[in-house]
Amino acid sequence: METHLENGNGVMGISVVLAGCGNMGYAMLSGWLASGRLAPGEVAVVEPNAALLARAAEKGVHAMADASALAAATPRLVVFAVKPQVIREVAVQYRALAGKGTAFLSVAAGTPVATFEEILGAGVAITRCMPNTPAAIGKGMMVVFDNPNVPPETGAFVRDLLAASGEVATVSDEALMDAVTAVSGSGPAYVFHFIECLTAAGEKAGLPARTAKLLAMQTVYGAACLARESDETPGRLREQVTSPNGTTAAALSVLMGGDRLKTLVGEAVEAARARSVELGR
Repeated sequence: METHLENGNGVMGISVVLAGCGNMGYAMLSGWLASGRLAPGEVAVVEPNAALLARAAEKGVHAMADASALAAATPRLVVFAVKPQVIREVAVQYRALAGKGTAFLSVAAGTPVATFEEILGAGVAITRCMPNTPAAIGKGMMVVFDNPNVPPETGAFVRDLLAASGEVATVSDEALMDAVTAVSGSGPAYVFHFIECLTAAGEKAGLPARTAKLLAMQTVYGAACLARESDETPGRLREQVTSPNGTTAAALSVLMGGDRLKTLVGEAVEAARARSVELGR
């Protein structure tokens, strides 16, 4: 199960080190391998949890419980996919690699680039990423911020890896990552709750529970796919569904009257953004 890379032969081909292989880390790893972006032999997974390590080892990658076996390695990239509360104790284990020109990518929510520069060194190339949970099925939204030390070729490499999990966007101001967290990071929960509400409304209107759930889920999924693939704006698509004085117009008069839904969503996003700011202090 566990592969210790104790000699120089084993570490020479490693391109990416994945530090942490929980749900998000494993989803990223699976995407890299399934898309052919990386071969199993190019990846080392460092994961202290035995069950998670065994799951990673089944992918054929180099799997180890700690980073000590990487002392002779010169990977191109180290990816931190651990909880924010342990990021300091994990990151410090890779300080030696920082001196070899290795770049670093973090998907730890709320942890600023400055924290990694403090731990790893001011001249190190660091990319911060905010993913969301649909990345687990390759439908995620990943938003990245690079510090000034990230060269173009490294930035392109990182974005290509992330693209295995969904769409990738870039912000040039790290402060905007709080807004990113509020919109796409937390956003899936808003959509899930809308599905819950639409399902409950369907049941209240007399639909069987299973039918109401199917209608709600498929309607949200189909509408999102149509919005994604159409050349029309969401507003124009809404107008195309809305006949004058029809059923949709009656419903929208409730949702849109007085900017009701727009105001509620705006308040929700601002609450999430403000909380993200607080957690990042």
